[in-house]
Amino acid sequence: MKKLLLGLALVGGQLIFAQKVTGAKVESSPKKEQQASISKEKLSLYNDNFLKFVEALQASDRTTIDGLLSEKVKEIVTDDVLKKVKEGIDPNKKLEILKAGYYKTMDGTNHPSIKYKYAGESSSKEAITAVFEDDGKILGVLPAK
Repeated sequence: MKKLLLGLALVGGQLIFAQKVTGAKVESSPKKEQQASISKEKLSLYNDNFLKFVEALQASDRTTIDGLLSEKVKEIVTDDVLKKVKEGIDPNKKLEILKAGYYKTMDGTNHPSIKYKYAGESSSKEAITAVFEDDGKILGVLPAK
């Protein structure tokens, strides 16, 4: 009986001293919403930077590549990584834009991205995806192979 009274006293005490929340406001998240599509000016900038990146990759021009890469990924992009990306892109075929949109990274932010396909191919099985920062620097390239 003592345990029952002690349990009721504890529960009753919590109910008596519980505070009622009034005037709670839901604040909007500090992250800004991204547009559903990329403007033509930005798309042109991203496309030009990616094509310069592919040319520099084929020529093994590390200084140009470093100039086009984002500061966030420069330290982790090694020569082996660049070699794998180079092997995944066929230099003999022309690239054309398949789709432009946004790519959600692991930290939850959306970054502009462009999917490329080889000219003359109808399927998008061998699509190459390039992810950019807003200023046009390249965050990542997902090669076809």
